[in-house]
Amino acid sequence: MVGKVDAALDRRGFTTWPLRVRAVVAATAVTVVVAGVGAFLASNLSNVFGPDSVCDGAVSAAALNDALGSGPVGSEKNGAWQSPSGGAFCTATVSPGMFGDSRSIFVQVLQADDLGPYLADSGGRLFAASANGGATGAARDGRAWALLPEECGNGLRVEVKSGGHGGPGTEKLARLAVAAANGVAADKGCGKSPLPAPHELSQAGQAHELNPASVCGLPGFTASGAAAGKGYKEITNTAFDPLWVCRISTDQDRVAHTFSIGTEPRVRGPLSEKDASPAFGRSRWAGSPITNREVVATCQGKPTYFRMDSDITVQGPFPGTAETWKQFLTVGAAAIGCEPIL
Repeated sequence: MVGKVDAALDRRGFTTWPLRVRAVVAATAVTVVVAGVGAFLASNLSNVFGPDSVCDGAVSAAALNDALGSGPVGSEKNGAWQSPSGGAFCTATVSPGMFGDSRSIFVQVLQADDLGPYLADSGGRLFAASANGGATGAARDGRAWALLPEECGNGLRVEVKSGGHGGPGTEKLARLAVAAANGVAADKGCGKSPLPAPHELSQAGQAHELNPASVCGLPGFTASGAAAGKGYKEITNTAFDPLWVCRISTDQDRVAHTFSIGTEPRVRGPLSEKDASPAFGRSRWAGSPITNREVVATCQGKPTYFRMDSDITVQGPFPGTAETWKQFLTVGAAAIGCEPIL
């Protein structure tokens, strides 16, 4: 073997011992440099030397890299936000090393006692538990939320928000929200098994002119005839599960009315129906922090919530509150396959 190496060095002109030593030293140096460059790139372009999770274990490095791209992961705690399990929630980051600025996602756990916190999601893409192995939530440009598993209790969700333009798409944000919900569930010691990544999202709702004969796309839900041509716009979810929202606004983008239906009991905290006063038909007022905004009725054996919000400073397209409630409950129940409420 030594003879073969010597012959090879002779053919390359390394015919003396000093020249042979220099050749070996040069080859060793090249090997060290290549190894060093490889280690540098690995540490700067991947999370090979980084933590497996951030945000007190709620966000896995794999989920964060899936959403924001490759690179070392890290986090910065935001002490003002406390999760129901006691952990501080945070800004999770992926640092691209020598290539530009870091990318970040703000992660927090929220608890809802009514449907009010979800009102901005009328343009969101919904994913239902029935079609996604138990994972449920919504995603839209720049943010997504996912509910914790059923065993963790109702009203709890994880929300993720990205900043600036060019952030992850809705599918990636939805996957990250569900992954974070699994992390929080593991921290709380609830949930029989991790929720799968969502794969079936509804289409995003698009704003269009209000149709007074079929408000929010619900046949039989009518506005006053004067609403036609008055510049009212509406944007509505294209699915009903887990949370359907329709927002009606003026041509100055002032929200006049928002209608919501919560078909997934996990979207809000539990309500003792026996303590709720009668509303319309067999519905009862749900204990919303803002009174007379939300009712509950049993639909297909589970509590379902209906909510109506109005801006009293905006002249709306509906004749009166009681009549609007009755129409909404009638057509809304029909749209989701609920037994008649009135």
